[in-house]
Amino acid sequence: YGAEEIPCGFSDPLSGEVKPRILLMGLRRSGKSSIQKVVFHKMSPNETLFLESTNKICREDVSNSSFVSFQIWDFPGQIDFFDPTFDYEMIFRGTGALIFVIDSQDDYVEALSRLHLTVTRAYKVNPEINFEVFIHKVDGLSDDAKIEKQRDIHKRANDDLADAGLEKIHLSLYLTSIYDHSIFEAFSKVVQKLIPQLPTLENLLNIFISNSGIEKAFLFDVVSKIYIATDSSPVDMQTYELCCDMIDVVIDISCIYGLTEEEAGQPYDKESMAIIHLNNTTVMYLKEVTKFLALVCFLREESFERKGLIDYNFHCFKNAIQEVFDVRVKVQKNRKLLSQRRWSKQASIESSAATTERRPIGGITCQSTIFKST
Repeated sequence: YGAEEIPCGFSDPLSGEVKPRILLMGLRRSGKSSIQKVVFHKMSPNETLFLESTNKICREDVSNSSFVSFQIWDFPGQIDFFDPTFDYEMIFRGTGALIFVIDSQDDYVEALSRLHLTVTRAYKVNPEINFEVFIHKVDGLSDDAKIEKQRDIHKRANDDLADAGLEKIHLSLYLTSIYDHSIFEAFSKVVQKLIPQLPTLENLLNIFISNSGIEKAFLFDVVSKIYIATDSSPVDMQTYELCCDMIDVVIDISCIYGLTEEEAGQPYDKESMAIIHLNNTTVMYLKEVTKFLALVCFLREESFERKGLIDYNFHCFKNAIQEVFDVRVKVQKNRKLLSQRRWSKQASIESSAATTERRPIGGITCQSTIFKST
């Protein structure tokens, strides 16, 4: 996103940082607010049963790190695109991803109709939007039923788009539930598409594991347990769940036995590190990368005997991540300068437009507005 593409109300135009916008949409009671509370507010899934229905657009900034930085807009289910007070063009123009939540335990005919209307409206305004469909509340379904519903929803949605001549629109479908880690993995995939540095991060992880005897590595945002990057090998759901559990253990123990209340700081800091030996000769190794990022690795016990080599390679990896951070900071500073120039230019134009000159014409004094080009 360039500074020239910042729509009104998208983000602070003088901050130098343009935050991609993620929209949460769907019918009433489909689980949109519950997803947001569980992923970003650590709410227990059982507590979401007492959440009231969303009746207005709720906006929230997520700025855990330089890589995980975006806005989440939670929309009420009864939103009307034809309401003249709803400026959908402004909203879709600044959107990076649109997540449409479908309740898998309900009749989804109406949901598919609303999905089609939403996607077509958004695509006309901003063809660059990533369209994500969460087939939600699948925890009560069998594996066969999950696959069947996903196949049916995928076919119907794509058929509707094909009938409208919009075959080029790509819908990404995910089976999700707040009662397991599927919602975190789905959100990880969504957020990764909004990180322009993702190929660089993946390449760094590939280099790191290939030279350290590591089988799998994840770069986690500690606060939300979203992994913002991993190496090129496939992601196994069980491995991802183990990573999330390890992060929870590290944070919980740090909060109990770490810093005292009198000491300033966070329970997770540059000294944070954890080693867990599993009963299948696999070692899990967690190291702090930045204030909000952690590297979680899986490797064999015989490979972990070369811990010195791993730590040295990790030091090189951490320095490389810092260089990526530095580049992003420079880009944000340049955006800030561009934004300030745009606002200064706009203020100059408005000031010039307000300048008036009184001229006598045929004995009649008239007032004309003068516009000066800049």
